[in-house]
Amino acid sequence: MILTRLRQMSLLLLSFALVGVAFFQMFMRTAGSFPANYVWMLAVVGALFVVLWALAVKFQPHASQTILPCVCLLTGLGTVMIARIDQEKGTAVAFRQLVFTAVALALCCVLVVALRDYRLLRRFSYVSMVVGIVLLLSPMLPVLGEETNGARIWLRIPGMGTVQPGEFAKLFLAFFFAAYLFDHRDQLAVGGRKVLGLQLPRIKDLGPIIIVWVVAMGVLVLQHDLGTSIMFFAMFVSMLYVATDRGSWIAIGFAAFAVGAVVAAKVFSHVGARFDVWLHPFDNAIYNRAYGGSYQIVTGLFGLASGGLLGTGLGQGHPGLTPFANSDYIYASLGEELGLTGLIVVLLLYFTIIGSGLLTALKIKDGFGKLLASGLVFTMAFQVFVVVGGITLVIPLTGLTMPFMAAGGSSLIANYILAALLLVISNAANKPAPEVSTDTFQYEALAALRDHELKERRERQAAERAAKAARPTDAPTLEPQLPPTAQEPAVGQPRVAAGGGTR
Repeated sequence: MILTRLRQMSLLLLSFALVGVAFFQMFMRTAGSFPANYVWMLAVVGALFVVLWALAVKFQPHASQTILPCVCLLTGLGTVMIARIDQEKGTAVAFRQLVFTAVALALCCVLVVALRDYRLLRRFSYVSMVVGIVLLLSPMLPVLGEETNGARIWLRIPGMGTVQPGEFAKLFLAFFFAAYLFDHRDQLAVGGRKVLGLQLPRIKDLGPIIIVWVVAMGVLVLQHDLGTSIMFFAMFVSMLYVATDRGSWIAIGFAAFAVGAVVAAKVFSHVGARFDVWLHPFDNAIYNRAYGGSYQIVTGLFGLASGGLLGTGLGQGHPGLTPFANSDYIYASLGEELGLTGLIVVLLLYFTIIGSGLLTALKIKDGFGKLLASGLVFTMAFQVFVVVGGITLVIPLTGLTMPFMAAGGSSLIANYILAALLLVISNAANKPAPEVSTDTFQYEALAALRDHELKERRERQAAERAAKAARPTDAPTLEPQLPPTAQEPAVGQPRVAAGGGTR
């Protein structure tokens, strides 16, 4: 057991070493020295990672040991690139990102210790629904809501800055979706007519997906946020597919959102601008737009092209030329200085986390846990696909950010909580089944059966005593009288037969 734990700890230590070397190389090339404030802040974050690992070993001993090192390495690489852009622009975003990382790790420590059984979340399904919808629509508040770059997805809290509540809404909505679909999976799995090889659901079962589609379109129209609406709708459709095992739900969901997006692109200018930038990024008129142009996409593509296979090296590129290089375009910034090889490593780290989550969903026997794990993993996978696809012009830009890597406290903390939930669920999935052939198990089984029998006997005796106590004692008892011909003779008297003779 000790050797196993040391081997697991070595993965985390390896991620520490890689991040430390990257920070040292970047600072020596850009600043000529390692800033003292980063030394102690990195030490604090590293210590919190070790504490989280130790608490997971203590309270979640069967949890997956691949999630935490991958999260650590992704966060470290993202913070290195943010610090690199800080050196170019004279900002201090990376240090604030490390503070957010420390806060996220502290919350994960509390979650790993307090949430021993994830099934507790099922009890608060409708509370989670209310909280999720309130968080999702809270940026529409007239005083606290704030619009940035055309999207109204922020809350400005006095003394704390801005918060993106949609990142936390996805967690609460995942709790609700998992509980709702677990309770109604049988009705939703019933098939209707078959069209083009797909067995469509019944008309009366389309209610949930229509409601979620309306809410997603509302987010798209009211908040001008294409990314959150896509992620929100895709999470529900993927969990619906897992619950029913019917591909028709995916086809219906994709068609419904595609129709809604096309209509929104025709009706609303901010959505149509996203499609114009995607389809014609190198058009001069679109490139030179003051608002909603393709300058960001084009500079990001040139940054990726200049990185080549191995990249320009940390501190030797110009990622700061791209707008929002440390948040929306952190993937393009990494591609410029780490090259295609570095980007493949980043994607492999995400695939490792996603694969671990899918394996947990396959192994766990509880239906609620299966739906919750798959929903959380699909949310992360879809977010990574949407960000990478938008940067590489596979799909339109959505405004989502890379989990664990992009600058921003809301996204970082929410995704760390997501990773902690996967640890808790994986602990239940990997827990070994009890041995049924040992003497101890057989003794416990016999003891349990005997206790059950004794309990039933006591209940039966108590019922009999209660019945006797309820019977009236002062009422006279009437003995049944036999007819004269059938009465027994007294002692010493001859028996009289029915015909009048004696025997």
